[in-house]
Amino acid sequence: MNKLSGKYRLYHFPPLRKSWPLTEGQQAPLDAAEYQQQLMNGFQQGISDGFQQGVEQGKSQGYEEGLEQGLQAGREQGREEGKRLAHQEFKRAAEPLDSLVQQLTGAMEEYEQRRRSELLQLVEKVTRQVIRCELALQPTQLLTLVDEVLNSLPEMPKRLRVLMNPEEFARISETEPEKVAEWGLTAEPEMAPGECRVVTESAEMDVGCDHRLGQCMSVLTESLSGEQAD
Repeated sequence: MNKLSGKYRLYHFPPLRKSWPLTEGQQAPLDAAEYQQQLMNGFQQGISDGFQQGVEQGKSQGYEEGLEQGLQAGREQGREEGKRLAHQEFKRAAEPLDSLVQQLTGAMEEYEQRRRSELLQLVEKVTRQVIRCELALQPTQLLTLVDEVLNSLPEMPKRLRVLMNPEEFARISETEPEKVAEWGLTAEPEMAPGECRVVTESAEMDVGCDHRLGQCMSVLTESLSGEQAD
């Protein structure tokens, strides 16, 4: 400060930078407020431009990803639909073959059943012929059947009669006369060859060949039926 007439006055400092005359094309320097405003404007513009650019990139990337996912889903759906349609077409094309297979299977089962039935009839027929021949040669084999039945009883019956065919009774009486008296062998005109019946005071048992053959044929039939089911 300069001291004038005993008083003080304010001293103005000269500006730090001189103001030079502007040449053509030069702009006047900005003051702090304008400079700050331009910085803010540039910052806002950068944010806006960046946001817009991000939106555009997001749209493009989202479109590409959505397109790829849509194509993948479309391929999967098309593949499944193709499988379904192919399966339907195959079933439709195989229907005549399925019908033919069912008919063939039914015919084979019918043939197999008929073959087993004929086999059983043949076995029974041959067995009966063998039994007749054996009894004709050795009628005493009937006594073996009677002996088996008597041995299966808990005790010897007090009254016993054995009924058989008259022709077989006559031949057994010649070869085994003691059995005639012991077992009460009796000729029964109604009895067929190979048949024999044991009569006691409490029971009557069929021990003839026909009865036993029937039991054997039943077992054989069940066995063949089980094999057919398997």
